[in-house]
Amino acid sequence: MTIKGSCHCKATTFEVSQAPETVTQCTCTFCSKRGSLWAYYVPSQFKLTSPPENVSFYRWGSKTIKHGFCATCGCGTFTETPDWSSGEPDFDNPKISVNSRLFDDFDLDKVEVVVIDGRNLW
Repeated sequence: MTIKGSCHCKATTFEVSQAPETVTQCTCTFCSKRGSLWAYYVPSQFKLTSPPENVSFYRWGSKTIKHGFCATCGCGTFTETPDWSSGEPDFDNPKISVNSRLFDDFDLDKVEVVVIDGRNLW
């Protein structure tokens, strides 16, 4: 089941190969201010369908994670990150975190939200 997504102005579009089973609400200062609900994928499950120049990136703190946003409207779209499931960055297993609030024609209310305490974890 392919799910398509887009920013507000539709200059940045993408698709993922399946619906998320859960989405993550991180309480770190960046994610809280952004208001994202993250769905995690391996790179082969994510496809940017708009020109790459329509995406800008922001890196903060350790500069480990590339936070993507639409260069036109500013919507936070996706991140490129190592796998953090062990508590340490695993650069050999990258992940794409997609802002699931940007999925088109998808009922996000039916997906479980998992809260992680990013404000105190890092």
